[in-house]
Amino acid sequence: YLLIIMTYIKYILKNTYLKSNHKEVWLGVKRSRNRSFYIDIIKYIVYNLIVINIFKRRITMRSIYDVTVKNRKKEDISLSEYKGKVLIIVNTATGCGFTPQYEGLEKLYKKYHEKGLEILDFPCNQFGNQAPGTNDEIHEFCTLKYNTSFDQFDKIDVNGENASELFKIIKEAKPYESVKGLKEKMAMKAVEKISKTSKSPVDIRWNFTKFLVDRDGNVIKRYEPVIKPEEIEEELIKYI
Repeated sequence: YLLIIMTYIKYILKNTYLKSNHKEVWLGVKRSRNRSFYIDIIKYIVYNLIVINIFKRRITMRSIYDVTVKNRKKEDISLSEYKGKVLIIVNTATGCGFTPQYEGLEKLYKKYHEKGLEILDFPCNQFGNQAPGTNDEIHEFCTLKYNTSFDQFDKIDVNGENASELFKIIKEAKPYESVKGLKEKMAMKAVEKISKTSKSPVDIRWNFTKFLVDRDGNVIKRYEPVIKPEEIEEELIKYI
């Protein structure tokens, strides 16, 4: 806000007029002090508000490596442990129409884990109450039905006031983008209608929203639930 005030003062000084021979003469430009003068000031202020907001977001944007999460045993895990790894971060549920994506995720994990891929699985019960079990129940379901072997964490919220700090960061880095394909668009429209926690452009729409993160912690891309794990592979291998 100090920048806005300084800019406003600068603008006034730059456009100060002098009365000469009973006429208003602008420094450098002859101009009457009319409505456009105030419109220009408003434009200046709005512009600087936008600049400050962008600047503020860049300063306050935290790295995912600054975040501590809890594993499925509720033990603290610093995500700095994953530095140098390629990550797929996903919010999951065991009773969802997208739950079979566990199989595709496990295939990617087995294929690329030795090359540096880690998949971070965060169960979430915010969408249709589709992950009601305990951490142990969820883990048992996933390992028995889909033979998952990648890291599974404590159940979290991904939207709202209690949203995980990790998901706040990755959502801000990659807001929602419309999907391609008529079938996919219709599917996303359907889940958006029944999603009660998705209230902003950055919010997670449904279970199995996937984020690809490179070895430096940069969020590369966001994949909506209708995008299957096998469809990520082409982009994934660029960072492996």
